[in-house]
Amino acid sequence: MDRQQIIELLVEHYEEPHHHGKLADADVSMPGGNPGCGDVVTIYLKVDRANDRVAEISFEGEGCTISQASASILTDLADNATLGEIEQMDYTTIVDVIGREVAQTRPRCATLALGTLKAAIKKYRADRMRESLGDAAPAEDVQERGRSPLVATLNLFHRLLYIRSFTIPQTVSAPSLPNAPDTPTRFRRR
Repeated sequence: MDRQQIIELLVEHYEEPHHHGKLADADVSMPGGNPGCGDVVTIYLKVDRANDRVAEISFEGEGCTISQASASILTDLADNATLGEIEQMDYTTIVDVIGREVAQTRPRCATLALGTLKAAIKKYRADRMRESLGDAAPAEDVQERGRSPLVATLNLFHRLLYIRSFTIPQTVSAPSLPNAPDTPTRFRRR
């Protein structure tokens, strides 16, 4: 596809997204976001357990044209796919559809839905594993019901590490002093 066709495809998926809306009886819902630009996507996934295949998929979200159009395109690709096929998808899958030029200008926006979908599958598999071991509660409920202090502690530790990984570098200029270098000083806010 040429550049104009890619732009038309993205605008079409942005203005009239496919598989858009909340899926009421989803096996898993997974929110995802891009803190750098404010894009947000929530993936809803219903799985055909017998065939380990996507039965239904949908998304909700807000953000730029690329993130929302990519989510719509990805739901088209993932509909009726096996979970293994989705787990094998990578950055090049999105690049092949929306074009290298668009994906390289906004890689986080272009791959937000894919990362969120993979996280949803990971959560689905963890919930099924927990279910097969006799604990039908999702990970969030385990902490609330106090079933396992170890699990609650590990979940809290994981969340803290995840939040800490999003420290935002900021640039501060040196004060205007005679003979002071005019180069910015970078530091991390903690």
